[in-house]
This record gives sequence, structure tokens and C-alpha cells, in this order.
Amino acid sequence: MILFSNSKINLGLFVKEKRQDGYHNIETVFYPVDLCDALEIMPGKNKAASLTVSGNTIPSGVDQNLCMRAYHLIKNNFDIAGVDMHLLKKIPIGTGLGGGSANAAFTLIALNNIFKLNLNEHQLSDLARELGSDCAFFIKNTPCFAHGKGDILEPIDLALNPYFMVIVIPDINVSTAMAYQKTVSHKNRESIRNIIQLPIENWRFELYNDFEYPIFELYPQIAGIKERLYKLGAVYASMSGTGSAVYGIFKDKVCLKKNFKKHFVWQGVCKI
Repeated sequence: MILFSNSKINLGLFVKEKRQDGYHNIETVFYPVDLCDALEIMPGKNKAASLTVSGNTIPSGVDQNLCMRAYHLIKNNFDIAGVDMHLLKKIPIGTGLGGGSANAAFTLIALNNIFKLNLNEHQLSDLARELGSDCAFFIKNTPCFAHGKGDILEPIDLALNPYFMVIVIPDINVSTAMAYQKTVSHKNRESIRNIIQLPIENWRFELYNDFEYPIFELYPQIAGIKERLYKLGAVYASMSGTGSAVYGIFKDKVCLKKNFKKHFVWQGVCKI
């Protein structure tokens, strides 16, 4: 079985307060994007699972990869055989695009199908939450307002399909833990649930990513990418999540790779 695990962007990201469990309550909108990894999963030759990775380098060992963790989570709950997995990694690491979380969610979906476990979307989402705060989003894979730790999801009516998107990723890996340490929480603000309903031209003035201020201070080249996207005609531009990826939303198709020759650039039509 071959699956193409897509990425996501964050439309706005508000940090509300720190929780007693050490996490933070946040608000954001997750929006799926067609920048994908390829994941192949086949019945294994023995009872154990194996994983090989090509493409972009992953920082942790194979045993800690979220695909393997997803397999063992299913294995702990169901008597399944081994599988051989290969991950072709195209989504850069540490960029705020959720590539690892998507890999985990798609592994759960594949194992559910291969072994005919008959898990429904709700059950798969509960398992995905055990692997990461945003993993459950990739089970739904439709635009969602996310709150709590980012694991409470409410599907929303949001269509960006008339627009064209550009994602620019510099060779910078931003630490999520560092980003949270340097970000100030804000409790009393208009909810992103409401802001996202405004015309997209208004988002520039209302829809913020709270991580931009500290990360732009540390990495001014990321701030420069956002500024450049606006100069090139984006109606909205933002950093995604706590990572280094910056996206721009344009009214018309553009070709901007020549403007960001030193960076990884993905361009595509918004399909939802």
C-alpha cells in the first residue's frame, strides 16, 4: 500500500496560557496542503516491523520515528503481524508543516486497512492524539479550528480553492521548545474561530502567529521571507506553526522560485 501523507499550514496561532500539564492552550486553524511525503507499507517477512527512509534526513533514529511509534501503538492494542515500511521524506523537518505527524496518522490509517481492524475515524483520532497534539488533524484532513493543545478539532467551512499558495522554507530548524519559552501568552483576544471568517484581505491585520515575534528576532531571514512575499503580491503571508516555513496566499498563479533561489519552494493551487 502506498500513501501520500500531506502537510498542513497554520492559519493564525494564538498562545493563550500554560497548562498544569506543561503544555499550552492554543488556538489555530489547520489547513491541509498538497506538499507530501510518500509512505509504502507492505506485509513484513517476519513478526517485527522495519522502516527505511530516503530523501530528507530525519534527526531521530528509525526506532523513534513516528511511523514506527504508530505501528507499535497499534501492535499494543491489536495482534497484528510485522510490516516493512519505506518513507520517502520530502517535507522538510522542523518547519511547522506537520510532516512527522502526518506520517504517523497515515501509518495508522494504512494499518487499519491492511489488517482490517475496522477502526472508525473517532477511534483513529484518539490513537493519533497519543502520538502528538496535531496528529489527529491528519485523520480528518479537512480545515479545522484547533484548540486545547491543538488536539481538539472542529471542522470549519473554509474554502481557499480560488487561491494559489507558495511555501518558502529556509535551511533553518526551529526548536519548538525554544519557541514556546520565548513566546508571551495572551488570554483575552478575539477568537481565531471568528477572525478566520473575515475577508482574507483583513487577515493581515487580525490573524497573527504569536511565534513570529521571538523567532523573527532570532532569525531575521525568516522575517525577510514574509516581507518579500507581501511585496510580491501575497494577500496574506505568515509563518506556519513554530517552524521556519513561511507561506503566501496569492489571488493568481505565480512563479516565485527565482525569487527564493537559496530556499526550498513549493507552489500549488489550494484544492479545498
